[in-house]
Amino acid sequence: MTHDPVCLPADTTAVTAAQTMRDHGIGDVLVLGHGELRGIVTDRDLVVRGLASSADPRLTRIGDLATPHPARLSPDDPVDEAVRLMREKRVRRVPVCDPDGRPVGIVSLGDLAAERDPNSALAEISEAPPTT
Repeated sequence: MTHDPVCLPADTTAVTAAQTMRDHGIGDVLVLGHGELRGIVTDRDLVVRGLASSADPRLTRIGDLATPHPARLSPDDPVDEAVRLMREKRVRRVPVCDPDGRPVGIVSLGDLAAERDPNSALAEISEAPPTT
C-alpha cells in the first residue's frame, strides 16, 4: 500500500487535480467530502469524463468526474481481499480507509504485482520512477 494518498476536496477543479497528479507523479487522487472518502478520480477520468465531453477543465469539479463510492479496504484487510476487490470491481486502485472513513493509503495493481511477483514486468514498471 502507498501511505498518505493525495486527497483533494470534491470542489477542486480538474486543472488543479491534473497539476497535482503531475507534480506528485501519480495517476489518481482521492476525492474528499467533509474529511471522508467520497470518490476517486484518475488521469483517465480527467480525459474521458472531462476533456472528451468538452467540459472546461478550469470550471469542472473533480467531484463531478470521480467514481463515487469506490470499493475500499481497511488497514487490517489481507492482501487477498485487495486482489478479490480488484477482480470483482475491475479496478486498478483501491483506497484504504480507517474506521472513520478517512483515507490512509491506496493499493494499486502495481503494488500487488511488486508484492506477489517482484520480478514481473508489471512490478518493474510500477517500481520505476515516473516519467516527466
